[in-house]
Amino acid sequence: MDISTLSAKELGDCLFNKEISVKEVLDYTYKTIEEKDKDINAFVSLCKEEAYERGSVIQEMIDRGERLSPFMGVPIAIKDNMCTKGIKTTCCSKILENFVPNYNATAVEKVLDAGLIVVGKTNMDEFAMGSTNETSFYGPAKNPHDLEHVTGGSSGGSCAAVAAGEVKLALGSDTGGSIRQPSAYCGTVGFKPTYGTVSRYGLIAYASSLDQIGPIAGNVTDTALLLEIISGTDEKDSTSVKRDEYDFSSVLDMDVKGMRIGIPNDYISHGLNDEIKEKINETAEKLKAAGAEVTNFDLGLLDYVVPAYYVIACAEASSNLERFDGVKYGFRADNYEDLHTMYKRSRTKGFGKEVKSRIMLGSFVLSSGYYDAYYLKALKTKALIKKAFDDAFKNYDLILSPVAPSTAPKLGESLSDPIKMYLSDIYTVSVNLCSLPSISVPVGKSKEGLPIGVQFIGDCFGEKNCLRAASMMSNGEA
Repeated sequence: MDISTLSAKELGDCLFNKEISVKEVLDYTYKTIEEKDKDINAFVSLCKEEAYERGSVIQEMIDRGERLSPFMGVPIAIKDNMCTKGIKTTCCSKILENFVPNYNATAVEKVLDAGLIVVGKTNMDEFAMGSTNETSFYGPAKNPHDLEHVTGGSSGGSCAAVAAGEVKLALGSDTGGSIRQPSAYCGTVGFKPTYGTVSRYGLIAYASSLDQIGPIAGNVTDTALLLEIISGTDEKDSTSVKRDEYDFSSVLDMDVKGMRIGIPNDYISHGLNDEIKEKINETAEKLKAAGAEVTNFDLGLLDYVVPAYYVIACAEASSNLERFDGVKYGFRADNYEDLHTMYKRSRTKGFGKEVKSRIMLGSFVLSSGYYDAYYLKALKTKALIKKAFDDAFKNYDLILSPVAPSTAPKLGESLSDPIKMYLSDIYTVSVNLCSLPSISVPVGKSKEGLPIGVQFIGDCFGEKNCLRAASMMSNGEA
């Protein structure tokens, strides 16, 4: 049996039908990681002993005829900012290089309850701060399609692991596009759900009002099924939302006939790579051929989304990251004379350049005399952006847009131009500011052979509309 050709659902079916054993799947997974990851660097830690122990338990359950989910026995990778009991969780930062949590994040617990097997933790930008995976303490993950190019970030390791065939499924987190942008760069499917759909308990926070855990997979069906598994209200997370239904996969066989889909003019008018613009137009034509009504419209405020996002995100980051001070856990510097010096040296040596820059920016915009000028103004801008999307969804069921202005840049290009790196988030951050669902789906490759993705943005709790359109594009039914 060629495991590499199977989807996660197909692999789960084979495991349940005893056409292959859990051990054989784990053997294949770790062999593939061993062969490929020395070049890709998608994983920062593996948990082989724990995986094989759990695999034996899962195999016994399968032998008894039990089936916890369609993915029972299927390996999964977890982004390194989600707490995993007994397994290092570092956020790819020196300050947490030896941190081992004593509990699981709720999303991880749900994955385990569904019978999946965690095989390792994936590379990411340090504390999820970056758009290329190059700020990681462990070095950058590299794009499996071209090792000279970035994976995107911050969930670059998870996307690279799926794209390289090391695993079929992964979890990422999305603060301003951190699932969707690397998915577009790596050619995977990545879904950022409506804020509150997936519990954030156990997710080490970057910006609490924007962070959201989501699934990454090789196709839309696997993505929808994994989203069903990790979704749900959680009493441990006051921001989680109780929804009436979570059967996201029920719409995968539905067509898009009659759906109203809008393309914002300002998203395709300037600054967008010509090949990506061409793929947007091709996608629009396919949707029209399938019976959808696709028109362009003016959304506005595009020039303000990135500044508003970074002011808000960095402000929240400066507050969230003050807990990492070398006192209770994490890295502590040597040779300090007093408490203040210990704080200063631990944080100076423990945090990377990008994280320190964002903490300083966040502290500045929250400081006396600047709060009204920057942070309060950013919150007002956020409200205007939300109103613009609310008005758009009065006329449209979905918004079709690019995920990033270009395909994956070469390693080193973005770090040399931070503003360019920040602007790579221009099409994604508004989704987080407005708590909307959005899915990135691959639609082809550039002349260089690099993947191109488009995103479908839905209204709040409109995951099913996103999945209907993405499924049609993914299955080539148009």
